[in-house]
Amino acid sequence: MCDSEKNGNIFSRLPSEADSPAGPGPRPVPAAVSQQGSRRRRLWELPSQALCPVIGVCLPMPLLRRRLAKVLGGLAMAGDYELHCGAINDCNRRSAIAELLQKELDQRYAIALRLAAQHKSSEALGRWWAAAQHGNDVPGALWATLTHARCDNALQELVLRDIHMIQHQVGSAERADLARLNALEEENRVLGRELAQAQSRNTRLTQERALEVERLQSDALRLRAELLGRDTLLAGLREELQQLEAAVPGLRHRQEQAEQIRLQLARIHELERALLIAQQQQERERRRAEEAHQALASVPASPGLADDEQALPELSERAVLCVGGRQSVVPIYRQLIERTGGRFLHHDGGEEDAVAKLDASLAAADLVICQTGCISHDAYWRVKDHCKRHGKRCVFVDKPSASSLQRALGGLGSKETASESLPSPN
Repeated sequence: MCDSEKNGNIFSRLPSEADSPAGPGPRPVPAAVSQQGSRRRRLWELPSQALCPVIGVCLPMPLLRRRLAKVLGGLAMAGDYELHCGAINDCNRRSAIAELLQKELDQRYAIALRLAAQHKSSEALGRWWAAAQHGNDVPGALWATLTHARCDNALQELVLRDIHMIQHQVGSAERADLARLNALEEENRVLGRELAQAQSRNTRLTQERALEVERLQSDALRLRAELLGRDTLLAGLREELQQLEAAVPGLRHRQEQAEQIRLQLARIHELERALLIAQQQQERERRRAEEAHQALASVPASPGLADDEQALPELSERAVLCVGGRQSVVPIYRQLIERTGGRFLHHDGGEEDAVAKLDASLAAADLVICQTGCISHDAYWRVKDHCKRHGKRCVFVDKPSASSLQRALGGLGSKETASESLPSPN
């Protein structure tokens, strides 16, 4: 409790009952003790131990400072504790300050006073206080209970004990709230810094985006200008073309003819290149044939070869298929076959020509000469199977040379005449 007597009255002397000629009268006895009527007790009628919690709990310090300053006619310069003790000392008796605070408390807690007035006994008032002290308006319940006409000494003592413990709990809660407040303020500062950084980044990004948008808009404007210029140029060229077409009749037809001439010239150049390639190929073939003739002429004549040459059969326009052989001696094969009156056919045995084409060549041949050293196995078995199934004469030659072919043809002539040894043409 506050020691109001020790601190004394720090306010200026105000007109009160102490200034009357009769001097200060005796302090009125509390209503809870002197009478059991329905009149509420006033602030100055409360016991001294009740004034400290009433003024300290029911009147916030800023409000108390304003009301005291109004009564004193100036700004109260004392500290909070001195103001509190001075108000308690002045409220021990009826004074201007006590009446002012009485009016302020009645107006401030009018609702709580009306609720408390509904209870007509100390027991009912005590139950109401027990429930109200856990609510949100503890100051109003305190003022309404202590000033109630049915607040006896026992209830008053209970209320003062309860409010004393509530003040301790409120102080602890305020300290905990203060710690949480400090933590929240620190967190708020951290979040404020992060927010400032985020806003700075956002501002920078916004400026960059604005510059990018401005650049893109500039590019779009430039492209629109270029497109407009191109469209204008195209329109001018079209108009100029129409004027030229009007000035020169048949200009479009001439243009089409010029395009056709260009295509024909390109085709002619392509054909000329193909002709040149064919002429070069023909020249190579001619040179290869001359070399083959020279090689054939350089072979020394022997009595056996002369006899074989004389014994070559007369093929009489029969088709002779030569399967295999080197490309360089193919012209010699052709010369030998055509010398005997036959028609020369050739298949390389699958080296370059497809083996599937061999069946068609075999079907068109009357005589088959197979050079076994220069064909594939598939071609060899195709030749042998075809000749066996169709009864065609097949001569196998081991070495792919002109002399071997000549001896094979001579062997046919020495065994039987060409008319007897060869099948008649179909």
